[in-house]
Amino acid sequence: MFVQGIGGSAPILMMVAIFAIFYVLLIMPQQRKQKKWQAMLQQIKSGDRVVTSGGLIGVIMSVKDDAVVLRVPPDNIKIEVARSSIVTLTTAEDHAKS
Repeated sequence: MFVQGIGGSAPILMMVAIFAIFYVLLIMPQQRKQKKWQAMLQQIKSGDRVVTSGGLIGVIMSVKDDAVVLRVPPDNIKIEVARSSIVTLTTAEDHAKS
């Protein structure tokens, strides 16, 4: 009788184990990445060099609640982009390498 109880719950335990592995390998790293990105967006300031999701590289001229104004070379054009479109902050060294 004890053996049947274990055998009957094996599929449920397997499903729980698969979900736990899925959570640890996929969901947790994505949540960490999202939190890091949100923190980066909160810390951006005027003068930072950023890359947008569209591939624009520019310097932040001003920061608004949901948008930023970028100065984009070569003609120093000023454009307004959504804050959420910023992918990364770059440094002068990063820009010089490319």
